[in-house]
Amino acid sequence: MDDNAQHVPVKDNTPRPQNHDRRVNSEALLGEEGRVVIEHEGQQYLLRQTQAGKLILTK
Repeated sequence: MDDNAQHVPVKDNTPRPQNHDRRVNSEALLGEEGRVVIEHEGQQYLLRQTQAGKLILTK
């Protein structure tokens, strides 16, 4: 390693839940069907739960 190199900290922009964030139970959000359409800025997105229990958001 170069002795003259400066260490530049890397900013971590990974989104993480905060204590004050609003929380919604996925069962309440997705309903019995396991899917919900979310309208955002005139676009429709489908949030659905897979058979493996994962959440997938598609446009």
